[in-house]
Amino acid sequence: MRIVCVDDEALLARSTAALCRSLPEVDAAEALTSGRDALDWFEKNEADIAILDIDMPEIGGLQLAARIKVMRPDTRIIFLTGYSQFALDAFKLRASGYLLKPVDETELANEIRYAAFGEDQGRSKSADRVVIRTFGSFDVFAGGRLVTFRQKRSKELLAILVDRQGGSISRAEAFALIYEDRLYDRRMQKQFDNIIRSMRDTLREYGIEDIFEMKSGQMRICPEKVSCDLYRFLDGDAEAVNRYRGEYMSAYSWACAMEGFVTNNTIGANKK
Repeated sequence: MRIVCVDDEALLARSTAALCRSLPEVDAAEALTSGRDALDWFEKNEADIAILDIDMPEIGGLQLAARIKVMRPDTRIIFLTGYSQFALDAFKLRASGYLLKPVDETELANEIRYAAFGEDQGRSKSADRVVIRTFGSFDVFAGGRLVTFRQKRSKELLAILVDRQGGSISRAEAFALIYEDRLYDRRMQKQFDNIIRSMRDTLREYGIEDIFEMKSGQMRICPEKVSCDLYRFLDGDAEAVNRYRGEYMSAYSWACAMEGFVTNNTIGANKK
């Protein structure tokens, strides 16, 4: 994992980068001292996570984050600041994390691990064999390993099942969500069967095929067999509510309905 730390105070930038490098999952951490330097760096390089000070001259952290997201959409943003009043603006930019100075090593580690893996790795997760992240991008982890799908549409199919929260969906309904206006004719039915088969093969490869059920043409995921941030959010888990940064399954247009619901409920919770 590669991280970039940007802070106009050079000592803080270097110390934050040093803390990042001390984590076993971090391969490299760069320390930069201005938004301009960061933009120049991102023109030639990629990073998994950018840790940004908010209050910087010329290009502030919020503006910098928006520009980084255009240049490198997959980069996750963690804001590090001495001012708690910026939290709402950070939320609007769909940040993956928000920390107050002075930097707490444990909190920094937890925010980095959540941004990267979708879970607070600072606590024991031995009971969570399958972890599913829906806030931000959609990812599945089996025994701590990222599940890699052979076909992007087989991954999207699983995302649809997760979004249904255990409710059943037919082949035709799932097809309509993935292919939108395409006709569900015989040729496409065969193609969609291949997508289902590919998804099952991937789950079987990682030893987690039991999270999926299919009966009489109806498909569903077994919610009781996974740990999912959306499900914890809907159960009122405070940590899951606080972890939501305004983005849900960002790659899929059909996910906008649930994203709106979750965002509205998060804003409502924050006003209480």
